Amino acid sequence: MSQELRAVEWTGDGLVLIDQTLLPYRYETVVVRDVDTLVDAIRRLVVRGAPAIGAAGAYGVATALLQGEREGWSEGEVRAAVARVREARPTAVNLMVCVDRVMTRFAEGLDAVLAEAAAVQREDVDANRAMGAAGADWLLKRVGEDRPLRVLTHCNTGALATAGWGTALGVVRELHARGRLEVVYADETRPLLQGSRLTAWELVQEGIAHFVQADGAAAGTILRGEVDAAIVGADRIAANGDTANKVGTVGVALACADVGVPFLVAAPTTTVDLSTATGADIHIELRGEEEVLEWAGVRTAPVGSRGHNPAFDVTPGRLVTGLVTERGVLEVSAGELPGDRLR
Repeated sequence: MSQELRAVEWTGDGLVLIDQTLLPYRYETVVVRDVDTLVDAIRRLVVRGAPAIGAAGAYGVATALLQGEREGWSEGEVRAAVARVREARPTAVNLMVCVDRVMTRFAEGLDAVLAEAAAVQREDVDANRAMGAAGADWLLKRVGEDRPLRVLTHCNTGALATAGWGTALGVVRELHARGRLEVVYADETRPLLQGSRLTAWELVQEGIAHFVQADGAAAGTILRGEVDAAIVGADRIAANGDTANKVGTVGVALACADVGVPFLVAAPTTTVDLSTATGADIHIELRGEEEVLEWAGVRTAPVGSRGHNPAFDVTPGRLVTGLVTERGVLEVSAGELPGDRLR
């Protein structure tokens, strides 16, 4: 089932998004025919994952054009609406890249915009398949074990987070298809539990053996020798290989470096931002305090407490053993930098 999942789908007059805030208990969709609904869906994580947000943003240009047609907007008003979509999630560079790409066809009209958005979606699926195969090849060679591998992953990087198939979870699926996967440790991923709600749900659909664990358990699991490799996704990768991903990722990378197991980042080239020199230049989105001060709407922290809720952290490139894109694997910690190889 998960191989056929489409987090983002164009119906002809609007977008249909799987509402990822309701999984795993309810599978529902949100129909998007206006910019306000799309911006809200991106901000509330109805649609999330850098490549999926990029696809949604690509179709967001068409959504703005159609809404402008219905409501008599000027060209300037349509462009302003597109800019709102582009800025809805500042850390995920795919959103900006994909909106900007589709806007190169803006002057040609709706059909051209839709054709470009469809190409964005199609190319992401193709890229995910390619990086899944390349990542699996590299890991099997790097680990050098004949037995199936034990893999740890953080956040959700499957079909729900992309246009289809998945990035880091695409590598996991490729290992599973080859009979080379023993088990997956899925970090629950605070604050919205994308690992336990979404990754685990996708793994169930695939029949892949897995454990859900607290984020705080990840380092210990790695240090005890229970993990052969960690595979994660990314929301933005700087030219020097520094990688922004869901908060908690850097702790996984540090543990992997300590015991010498591979830490693999899987992301399409649209996630590599060569205009960002280092991770210090990546904007880290701060989410609402209530996500860490409350649970299901009930206050769990003292009233006098404040919440610090960064959505992402940055893993230094020196801790990234490999970066797999649709073009192959760069061994970043060994000096193969995106800024040198992906221009």
